[in-house]
Amino acid sequence: MMLSGFDIEHLIKTGRLGVTPFSKDSVRENGMDFRLANEIARHAEFKKGFVLDPSNQSHIESSYKIEKDCEKGGMVIKAQEQVLLSTVEFISMPDDHAGFVELRSTWARHGLSMPPTIIDAGFEGNVTLEVVNNAPYDILLKPNLRFAHIVFNKLNNKASDPYKGTYYGQKGIKLPKPIREKK
Repeated sequence: MMLSGFDIEHLIKTGRLGVTPFSKDSVRENGMDFRLANEIARHAEFKKGFVLDPSNQSHIESSYKIEKDCEKGGMVIKAQEQVLLSTVEFISMPDDHAGFVELRSTWARHGLSMPPTIIDAGFEGNVTLEVVNNAPYDILLKPNLRFAHIVFNKLNNKASDPYKGTYYGQKGIKLPKPIREKK
């Protein structure tokens, strides 16, 4: 069941859903808008022929450069560039709700895209956003602009094992974890 704005406000008022900082005007008809933080993770410059091994922690760490405190000039996403961004809001999910994060449609109309992200029951932290500029031009993003829309859903039952994984408690941008094969 998708929650209405009324339901979301009730969860926040009762302390079951935590959103910090909270602004009442971010609650929408059937979701919440989250704002952009002032940091961006860009891909580093690579030597020709570089192949990323997603199971190699040092490859991952060296493949991104995080720029913080982008308040004044904003953040420019170049045409065809993929970046990581973060939300201003820190969220604490109840163990019987999940969230679906999408790009606000106005940004998509400008040429940006973002794969859907799921906020698991029990998750706590800032939300890292994976964004691609598909437009033939660069796009300027300014911190604190409404950027992502979260739709909340009530689970039929509480999660038997609420999320406590790698990204739990993240503050700001969190780089991808290494992908490990299970044996």
